Amino acid sequence: MPRRMLIVIATILQLLVAPAVAAGPKVSRGEAPAPANRIDNRIVIQINEDDSKKWHAVLANIHNIQAELGAGNVKVAVVVIGQGLGMLMADALTANGVQDAMAAGVEFVACGNSMKAQKIDKADLIEGVGVTVAGYVELMRRQQQGWAYLRP
Repeated sequence: MPRRMLIVIATILQLLVAPAVAAGPKVSRGEAPAPANRIDNRIVIQINEDDSKKWHAVLANIHNIQAELGAGNVKVAVVVIGQGLGMLMADALTANGVQDAMAAGVEFVACGNSMKAQKIDKADLIEGVGVTVAGYVELMRRQQQGWAYLRP
């Protein structure tokens, strides 16, 4: 008799607990649930050209993305490699546009390897621009973290 009673109690507990577990957050094996304040809209843009028209178009597109999704609902990062670094210089034609985008929450990251090759010092860049060792590795890491990748 006690064994039957234990089976009945275990079955009842399973029926009571199963709906609560099913209603909880869906978490893949090994993953923690996403924090409530996480921004799922994340875009990383690669620029490696010294073309002010293209830069102005990209800055306009970033503004449009933020207007559509809400600046607080999207993270935008621009990774600049090679000849594109000229547009991040403090005296560049695009400096005001870059500063405006940074004020709106856009992150700009310069490739450190490209800076070395071009003999550009961090002090030469617009204030607030970040530097990573390798721009392509930065792009890869962000994509692995779920960032959408754009290359205009």
